[in-house]
Amino acid sequence: MLDQLWPVILTTLAPVTELRGGIPLGIALGLNPWLVILTAIIFNCLVFFPIYIALCALYGGLFDRFAWCRNLLDRIHRRGRPYIEKYGMLGLAVYVGIPLPITGAWTGTIIAWILGLDWKRSFLAVCLGVLISATIVSIVVLGGAGIIGMIVG
Repeated sequence: MLDQLWPVILTTLAPVTELRGGIPLGIALGLNPWLVILTAIIFNCLVFFPIYIALCALYGGLFDRFAWCRNLLDRIHRRGRPYIEKYGMLGLAVYVGIPLPITGAWTGTIIAWILGLDWKRSFLAVCLGVLISATIVSIVVLGGAGIIGMIVG
């Protein structure tokens, strides 16, 4: 069964498609929808760790050497801090949960890192956002498939 899930896993791990592409792909391939949704959620949540760790490593060893990079990150940090103070981790979760391009676990993780948020709370917020996004995508895909089945059938 795992060999059939690889397209879903790889699509879910990709920064542009994430589970917004993985869930529809798995369902289109005729896989068990619940297994596809669960797999997409797990792998989309787990993408947090390599991104966060890579950003920490790259900043300490590369980015902080350049004044322009430090200045850019400082400016983003200053501008983003009021939003985090106002909306907190729930705001990050909602941002990740909106199933549109440029939102998702990748971007949410990058935002959390840039703003210097606690990684544990950020991970939970990203996971909550992934659950929100998975719910929306699943309803749209399964609802659309049901409507098409009624029309065709």
